[in-house]
Amino acid sequence: MHRRITGKLVVATHNPGKLSEMRELLAPHGVEAISAGELGLGEPDETGDSFRANARIKAVAAAKESQLPAFADDSGLVVEALDGAPGILSARWAGPNKDFTAAMTRIERLLQERGATAPSQRKAYFVSALCVAWPDDHLEEVEARADGALVWPPRGSEGFGYDPVFMPDGYTRTFGEMTSIEKHGLPPLGLGLSHRARAFVKLAEACLDQR
Repeated sequence: MHRRITGKLVVATHNPGKLSEMRELLAPHGVEAISAGELGLGEPDETGDSFRANARIKAVAAAKESQLPAFADDSGLVVEALDGAPGILSARWAGPNKDFTAAMTRIERLLQERGATAPSQRKAYFVSALCVAWPDDHLEEVEARADGALVWPPRGSEGFGYDPVFMPDGYTRTFGEMTSIEKHGLPPLGLGLSHRARAFVKLAEACLDQR
């Protein structure tokens, strides 16, 4: 049985980009989003072997510590020519300083070493696993992906992370060249293109009041 999300929800992230996206998505549903960072919550070790497992670890930890329903996202970039890397290590490839320029350069170097120069050899997809945990151990979990290909050099300064090198299928601009509304805003205002937006639609259908 699905459980509705109402009132206040802890967003278990210290990433301002993710927090901003989630606040925009939650606002129309009358849910107040407060971040783990604002509450001074710690960051648990992400020891899971999948996006879903890591999202669950973060949501459960935040729910227990705050005694409020807590939402977590675990997402990353999967590059087919690199055997799925960086995958669940996507954030770690950017290092402690969150240097995604270095991470994108590393991916491009590895692709070049493998001779992956044609678009058909550079297929990739973003995955977003969402989990909402309650202090009484109830869980709601969904997952979605956005397919595309990698371009070089990076294009655009919108978004965050690997957005400037990811061009979604059917479009001629990268996520880095799209506004936040275009990328993850839901129809009719936006295109709902991002992996996080697609996962959020699934979560909203199950757990949020439709307004």
